[in-house]
Amino acid sequence: MKSFSPRKAALAVVAAFSLAACQAPAKKPEAPVNSTAAAKPDTRVIQRELGDGLYEMAWTPKALYVASAQAFKNVNGGLLYRLDPATLATTGETHTDLKNFGMAVDPDGSVFYTTNSLDGAIAKVDAESGKILQRLQFSEKAKEGYPYGAREIFWHEGKLYVGGVGDPGVIWVVDAKTLKLTKTIKNAGKWVTGIIWSPVTDRIYAANGGGEVLVINPHTQKIEKRWTVGDGKEYLLLNLAEDPATGRLFVTDNSKAKTTLVFDERSGKVIHRIDGDALGIKFNEKRNELYISQRESKKVLQLDATSYAVKNSWSFSSSPNSLLVSPDGQTLYVTLKQDFNKDDTTKGKDSLVRIALK
Repeated sequence: MKSFSPRKAALAVVAAFSLAACQAPAKKPEAPVNSTAAAKPDTRVIQRELGDGLYEMAWTPKALYVASAQAFKNVNGGLLYRLDPATLATTGETHTDLKNFGMAVDPDGSVFYTTNSLDGAIAKVDAESGKILQRLQFSEKAKEGYPYGAREIFWHEGKLYVGGVGDPGVIWVVDAKTLKLTKTIKNAGKWVTGIIWSPVTDRIYAANGGGEVLVINPHTQKIEKRWTVGDGKEYLLLNLAEDPATGRLFVTDNSKAKTTLVFDERSGKVIHRIDGDALGIKFNEKRNELYISQRESKKVLQLDATSYAVKNSWSFSSSPNSLLVSPDGQTLYVTLKQDFNKDDTTKGKDSLVRIALK
């Protein structure tokens, strides 16, 4: 990982992924653009240039939402794009005063949540109108004075678990209905990144930049164990996925080790590694597949989840970042990031990709 100031280092981890706002009138659907990344365009792939600062996505019964931080230079606030999940056409926009990064959806689909990472806040959003309903600002600040970044957000049994990018990091536990902070889990290691819940062990897993996977009891809100690779090497763990049928936890490292680690949840031991840079990761139970975004290699991999063999891959001219699998398991969505210039501008607008799986 390159050397950064503490502020830029925190931003880099927040960006690598995990107050009032107004709803703009719905735009007329815009025509999507087919991918031309390969010599022969894959007809299953739709790629559309959308806007600056795209990060995570949320699937709701009403629409596909995409969180946008907008540009970082001379641009205040962000956007929440509302899209048709089949065509990627824009059906609405919510302009927000803060920048948007992570996303989570309430199981009933009526609301979703987004992290305002640079401001250490989260927001609840109405899934039908796109309007901001509530906002919660966290109080933790780094010694330099800027807020802890709220990176990844995860819904579990009426609570939101939000990873705080700080040193030491924290995990905020929030009542999803009232958006009130109920607990702060402290001493969570450097830079809390990915968060997931396992039905296999009934535990929350949280990754951090110190190379730990935290095992958290959701009933007591206490850290019970800290898994490490145990080989003496440095790891900056990022995003998580799980195969509940086999009790395997997949953890990416895009910076230090450039690998995907496979933990056995019952033993806490690493049982396999998938070599190569790895940022976003999703497990598709319906197809028994893994999807990995490779930001440096500019690829998205489709792997057999049992053998880890690569079944397919898609190459792009910009860098794949966040992933989302549709509820029926037959569609994969990807945000593509443009590189930054030295003055914090980018080389172009970010894109969204829809891949019909087969």
